[in-house]
Amino acid sequence: MNLLVIVLVTFFAGMGAGLGTGFAGMSAAAVITPMLVTFLHMDSYMAVGIALSSDVLASAVSAYTYGKHKNLDIRNGLIMMVSVLVFTVVGSFVSSLIPSVTIGNFSVFMTFLLGVKFIVMPVMTTKESMDSVTPRRRAIESLVCGIGIGFICGFMGAGGGMMMLLILTSVLGYELKTAVGTSVFIMTFTALTGAISHFAIAGKPDGLVFILCVIFTFVWARVAAVFANKAEPKTLNRATGVILVVLGVVVLTVSMLE
Repeated sequence: MNLLVIVLVTFFAGMGAGLGTGFAGMSAAAVITPMLVTFLHMDSYMAVGIALSSDVLASAVSAYTYGKHKNLDIRNGLIMMVSVLVFTVVGSFVSSLIPSVTIGNFSVFMTFLLGVKFIVMPVMTTKESMDSVTPRRRAIESLVCGIGIGFICGFMGAGGGMMMLLILTSVLGYELKTAVGTSVFIMTFTALTGAISHFAIAGKPDGLVFILCVIFTFVWARVAAVFANKAEPKTLNRATGVILVVLGVVVLTVSMLE
């Protein structure tokens, strides 16, 4: 395949995935997978593996940036991460026992709708109000919500990053920066687990596409995370909303071309 085409596709895929990760903790798979499948005609399973690999470094650098600005809840993030990982497996097992149902663009629609929510109803929770919740209650809430997120993601196979952001902001009452920081912290480990599983089953990925996707996603995630941590809450809500709406429309359009 033409080298220029590969570079352009991976650049825009990485840019969209990186911005989504750095601003909103979105999984890179939601953007990179349809781009690689549609324009590079890659096997979808391998494309997901590359997308998850791109997610690892992008989420890690985002989590580091948010943590550096004290916008990361590691303790409860670990609790939620364990429950998400365990119940993703449970949800996947239950799904295998039920006749297949076409979920169809679930994560894409969720991305779009969540973007609209941040524009119309911005998250203006403060860290002071977050601190009013007792550590024990927060830990229990993180465990229960992690179970729900993991099961839904395992059952439907999509929407992990968006589910976490929605739950952290709307149910657990996190302020936006801490919600995104905690989400990308969790996504670092879930993406690593998923990437290892995919490559263990599917074999080695295309080296050039793999490297370019990882690099471009990493760079744009870093740019987005730095901007997000310096932005005022209202500005961040609007920027996050616009990014999610645009990505939702673009990915849906790309998916329709498959």
